Amino acid sequence: MSRLLPERHVYRIPSVHSIKSLLASLFCFVCFGPAAQAQNRLPTETPLQLSAELSIAHAPPGAGVTTAVPTAVDVAPTLPSPLTEPLTQGSQDRIVIRDPSMEIKDELPPLPAIDLTTPPDDLWQRIRNGFSMPNLDSPLVADRQAWYLNRPKVFKVISERSRRYLFHIVEELQKRGMPTELALLPIVESSYNPLAHSPARALGMWQFIPSTGKNYNLQQNWWLDQRRDITASTSAALDYLQTIYEMHGDWHLALASYNWGEHAVARAVAKNQAKGLPTDYSSLTMPGETRYYVPKLQALKNIIAEPELFGIHLDPIPNKPYFGSVDLFEDMDISTAAKLAETPIEEFIALNPSYYRPVIPGENRSPMLLPADKVQTFLANLERHELADKPLSNWNTYSLKKGEKLETVATRNGLTLARLKQLNGITPKTKIGPGYNLLIPANSQAQSDPVADSLPKMPSESRSAGRGNKGKKGSAKGGGKKSSGKSVAKGGRKAQAAKGKPSAKAKPAAKKKR
Repeated sequence: MSRLLPERHVYRIPSVHSIKSLLASLFCFVCFGPAAQAQNRLPTETPLQLSAELSIAHAPPGAGVTTAVPTAVDVAPTLPSPLTEPLTQGSQDRIVIRDPSMEIKDELPPLPAIDLTTPPDDLWQRIRNGFSMPNLDSPLVADRQAWYLNRPKVFKVISERSRRYLFHIVEELQKRGMPTELALLPIVESSYNPLAHSPARALGMWQFIPSTGKNYNLQQNWWLDQRRDITASTSAALDYLQTIYEMHGDWHLALASYNWGEHAVARAVAKNQAKGLPTDYSSLTMPGETRYYVPKLQALKNIIAEPELFGIHLDPIPNKPYFGSVDLFEDMDISTAAKLAETPIEEFIALNPSYYRPVIPGENRSPMLLPADKVQTFLANLERHELADKPLSNWNTYSLKKGEKLETVATRNGLTLARLKQLNGITPKTKIGPGYNLLIPANSQAQSDPVADSLPKMPSESRSAGRGNKGKKGSAKGGGKKSSGKSVAKGGRKAQAAKGKPSAKAKPAAKKKR
């Protein structure tokens, strides 16, 4: 009988590396349990990938598989364990891992969406939405920002002044496809004061000098100066800005041209080109005022873009028209027009700052502006005024004859010489001669009219040049016929509201403009 020898067992001494691996596995098992083993076993799978597999594993038979990958938020409510959960349908050996450090959390609030299809209620926001001019990178911008921020009351004043005019300017800019930063330019030029004037004889909120005003058909005569006219000067300013932008192809150079002159900027550009130097705004040699001009506008843009960031409060401005316009076809006293519109004289003059005389001349065809909610009131009251056969003007015009003196005219009409000069804005620098036109009160009501004292004065440097009056060489275009000296007759069409259909209650004398 054969003897069975015992089976020989061969024992191998494990390597140091194997011992380390075994100890690491044992340590993980003791400390972390199955989760740690799962992590060692599935090192390349992420929580989102496993969550996707979980959604497929739990899908009912025959269901289509979606291609969207659910997020950790979608899967988290189905996982009872804070770290792991075994799959229960045919996948007991697979573990879903939830590592909080790898979850995507929305720590920051989402950025607010800007709906450009719906007009904002606040005009300032509409302006922000239309910003499209390249930003200027210059240390002077920070300097001008500091200047404005140290004067917070400036924005209060600007907001009050601009609310009358800003909507119209933004409308005109967007009709032309121009950047809305240009609506801030009158802040730089005049702080939105239509009565502003400079030593260089620039007038209005757009600050036109006489020669540029003439080039852009702004009337400058004895009756009015359209450089102060809200709608006429805005149209001229945007025409000019478009022209100089097309000349340079750069908004910063266009703005420098608006301040310094397009030919001066062109010469500075040519000089840098000849030297092989850059020709952008910051690289040109220019006067100090022009050097700070664009940084001022950029500083205003930065502050108005994010006023809360700078601690500035901007009062909201309604994004709707502030004024409407009415075309006049006969002369009308300013006091009469304001009364028919039931509007304070101060508000009327703020909307119609171009008139020097207490009479609005119908022949100049310059629209009269009224608060938007007062246009229909004006038209209705005008109709009643006509039915009562009341005059629209209580003033006569008189043309000086050769050798005639002002004292003679004043005495004949029951006025003092000082009052006659005051009513006609005559100063020591005014040139008086044959053909000079004078306003004479037709009755005591006109003589006591306080409007004449409230109207803007003509710049003392300029000489009258309208309705037969002589002016300086290079002054504005003269305008119009001499008056017969009779009081203004009633009849015919007196007024027409701009861009609109005839009012249902008004005669053909008045039509509304939209």
